[in-house]
Order: sequence, then C-alpha cells, then structure tokens
Amino acid sequence: MVTEPEIRETAASGGRPRAAVVRDALGVGVAVGLSGFAFGVTAAGAGISTLQACVLSLLVFTGASQFALVGALAAGGNPFTAAAGAFFLGTRNAFYGLRLSELLRLPRAVRPLAAHWVIDETTAVALAQPDRKSARLGFTVTGLTLYVLWNVTTLLGALGAEAIGDTRAWGLDAAGPAVFLALLAPMLKTATERAVAALALVLGLGFLPVLPAGVPVLIAALAAPVVLWMKGRRS
Repeated sequence: MVTEPEIRETAASGGRPRAAVVRDALGVGVAVGLSGFAFGVTAAGAGISTLQACVLSLLVFTGASQFALVGALAAGGNPFTAAAGAFFLGTRNAFYGLRLSELLRLPRAVRPLAAHWVIDETTAVALAQPDRKSARLGFTVTGLTLYVLWNVTTLLGALGAEAIGDTRAWGLDAAGPAVFLALLAPMLKTATERAVAALALVLGLGFLPVLPAGVPVLIAALAAPVVLWMKGRRS
C-alpha cells in the first residue's frame, strides 16, 4: 500500500516513491544474492578452491557465466573452452550496458564501477522504472545488495562444501544447474523465448556425449539466431 508521504514524494519527483523502488530492488537483490551459496558449493565440488571461487564472484560477478565455467571444469573440460563458454554467456551484459548507459546517464567517474554491476537483475529493475531518478536508485540498490550477498554467500557455500567433504555424495553437484534453471524459467514469457530455450536444450544435450565439456554450451548459443531466422522467414 502506498502511504500519503510516498504519494507526496511521488508528486514532487515525478516518479515512483523511493520506498517502493528500494523495496523492489532489495527483494530482487536478496532473492538472487542468496543463490551464491549454490555457486560456492558447485565451485568446491568442481575442485576450485575457496579463494578462487571468491575471486570469481568478486571479479566476474555474473552468475550464469560463473556456473557455466565451474560446470565445464567439473565435467573435465579444457579451461580455455570453459572460459570461452562463460565469456559468450557474459556478452549479453554488453548489450544491457548500451541500453542502461542511455537510461541512467551516470557521471563518467562512476561508469567503470557501474559497468561491473550490469547484469540481468540490475537491468530488469532499472528498466522497470518510469523515470531516470527511479532507475538509478533501483540499479544502485539492486547492484549493491546483490554484489554483497553474492560474495558473502559464495564464501559461506565454499567453506560449507569443504567442511562436508564430497558434495556429490550429498547430491549438491546439482545445486548450480537447479538454481540456474529456477532463475531462467520465469523469464521465458513469449513463444519465441520458449522456442530458443527448447532448441538450446536439445542442442546442448545432443552434443554433450560427443564433444568436449564446455563446447556444447557454445553450440547451444546458436539456438537464438536460428529461431529468430525461422521467425523472420515465417513473417
């Protein structure tokens, strides 16, 4: 429920109430940030040290790419192939950045720092706002909350996995893929998006037995242009 002070604040600023923006941003940041536990556990199960897992979360900070990297390494893939798959998954953030740079118009001094927070969640929260001021607030609160929680839970997950020993014996090796699918599923709202996901699944699983670990992820990335090409031909 929007309170009277919030209504006055909205009328004065011409945008959403600050409290509503912060509430939404915190909800997204906390919900997704806690999945860092799964990454820490998955990384430990792949033979990555706690320090390496924490450095990945600090410097890479894009969950899908991190899960892809440790998943490929856990399957015995070549480190360069694993890194290539993670890189291509992360390239989508560059396209997000093009849109957000126009929307947020941040000062030059903070742009390099803000670029590190350009991910799915911060982009979604920022684009959902009706004005630049609300978008900046949503982006900042989501990015800060998610970055802190993701890194803290990565550390706790990796330490916990080391403490319990073989993560596969507990079935925790499936934690990473399960979290990734849980985050992805609600985003598939249109027929085109579902078709891309289905084709990517078929390509990835189809080539999994015959190609080195990490390569099927690259092949699955072809699903998007194929589906868009077929859609263009029909129209």
